[in-house]
Amino acid sequence: MKFIGIDLGWSSGASGLCCLNWENNRLQFIECDRQQSLNDILTWIDRQISPTEPAIIAVDAPTIIANPTGMRDADKLTHKHFGRYHAGCYPANLSRPFAQKTVEFGLCLEARGFVHSPTIEAKKLGRYQIEVFPHPATINLFKLDRIIKYKKGKLAERQLELMKLCQYIIDILPSLEPSLNLSCGTDILPVNCGIGILPVSDIPTSIATLKALEDQLDALLCAYIGAHWWYWGIERNLVLGDRATGYIVIPQLQ
Repeated sequence: MKFIGIDLGWSSGASGLCCLNWENNRLQFIECDRQQSLNDILTWIDRQISPTEPAIIAVDAPTIIANPTGMRDADKLTHKHFGRYHAGCYPANLSRPFAQKTVEFGLCLEARGFVHSPTIEAKKLGRYQIEVFPHPATINLFKLDRIIKYKKGKLAERQLELMKLCQYIIDILPSLEPSLNLSCGTDILPVNCGIGILPVSDIPTSIATLKALEDQLDALLCAYIGAHWWYWGIERNLVLGDRATGYIVIPQLQ
């Protein structure tokens, strides 16, 4: 079973991509990447997953939007449950400029056999897609009092916050169930621990390199959320919204 995380660029930005594989009762890191167009993203997915291979694709973007204006119920519920942590999501509706792209992406995944799965039987093999949102996921997985603010602010502030996120990933995700193996000989995270998406000495020193790393780390989180949903189902996950109007899967710990 493979787990694909997509930090989808909602408008013109690049998208972060990550692939994890379930092997020997652990999640193994396979690859992180960035791609620009939907066609290039789908080509990357097709390269990672054969046409009949079981997988979950977890997308940080509203792939189901039914409301012409306003906010989806799922979006409202993120503010209800996680607003105090600064983890409410942006409103999605059909009048927003990103709506056509994000909905189209979900339809493209459906055409490849990845069915929307706001409900799932834990550990059952299949081809699924879900919508996820990393910010509230980090609140629950890392037991935070507020989100890690690595997306906005001055470069130096964002560097510190992004390195903080790296350290949480390194320290905590390998200790959870399912466990993520990061000591796989591949550079995943750019911190002084010997692994990194960028070389260890190459901590981002510009907005462009910071954004590139941010996209891939978000994709890694998306992939892990997908794995957590498959492994535990509703027992240790929260589902906000529904299949008809849009939904977001958020991991919970006991």
